[in-house]
Amino acid sequence: MVRTDEWKWIEVAKSDEVAERGRLVLDLDNKTAGIFRIGGELFAYWNICAHMGGPICQGLMVPRIVEQLDGNKAIVGSKFDEEDMQIACPWHGAEYSIRTGAHAGDGKMKLKKLPVCEEEGIVYVGL
Repeated sequence: MVRTDEWKWIEVAKSDEVAERGRLVLDLDNKTAGIFRIGGELFAYWNICAHMGGPICQGLMVPRIVEQLDGNKAIVGSKFDEEDMQIACPWHGAEYSIRTGAHAGDGKMKLKKLPVCEEEGIVYVGL
């Protein structure tokens, strides 16, 4: 994302403070937000789980588990999808894709996204 006049951009960190597969949880405008880096891309969300309001950005980050099916669509195993990192709410375990913010089982349930970008080694969030 490129900074535009549509948002009030706030400098929140140096780029190296958000490691690959890492996160930075911080206070913005009297609320808490989380910034994540997956595959070199930044993603930011308000720290509010869409399920019951828990601190989602502080949850466990894990690769998505994908069930493997045979020709009859019976489950024969599972594997991790390392490209689709999930975050699980510490309150009730609700899982969301870090890339999309969508709940793993109910795509209508999503985290509230924030615009985020980095320029010249600085991370900015739009409010």
